[in-house]
Amino acid sequence: MKKYKSKIGLGIVLFITIVLGGTSTIMIINHIWIGLIINLVVVGFISYLFMTTYYIINGNDLTVKCGFMVCMTIKIVKIKKIKETNNPLSSPAASLDRIAIYYNNTDSTMISPKDKMEFINQLTNINSKIEVIFKKDKIPAANKQYKLL
Repeated sequence: MKKYKSKIGLGIVLFITIVLGGTSTIMIINHIWIGLIINLVVVGFISYLFMTTYYIINGNDLTVKCGFMVCMTIKIVKIKKIKETNNPLSSPAASLDRIAIYYNNTDSTMISPKDKMEFINQLTNINSKIEVIFKKDKIPAANKQYKLL
């Protein structure tokens, strides 16, 4: 069993800090204490999600966990393709440096493991039929056949 923490992206953290910091400043200046309390609760919730987002490879299963909101298990033998992406859609990932995992016939999810290459290598060691597609010239110097976007 190997646990991979989610990468926490600077861009997401800066965006949240600017938005919540800016609104909190306005609320402090205008003495809107209930709004400030709500902002602090939101900061706490986002921090909780960032700290509890991780991915576990255990045998032939990949478990994706994000707080109490997401807990899914994917059979690694059902994974068809892994593709590097920066898609900003909501997903159990704390960074925009993501990989999309396509499994079964029509299912997919986006995640952001901190050590992306080790994670991909472990999945492809379990299921060598997984097609891996990297962006630009990020193909690692490995013995495996990887494709470019």
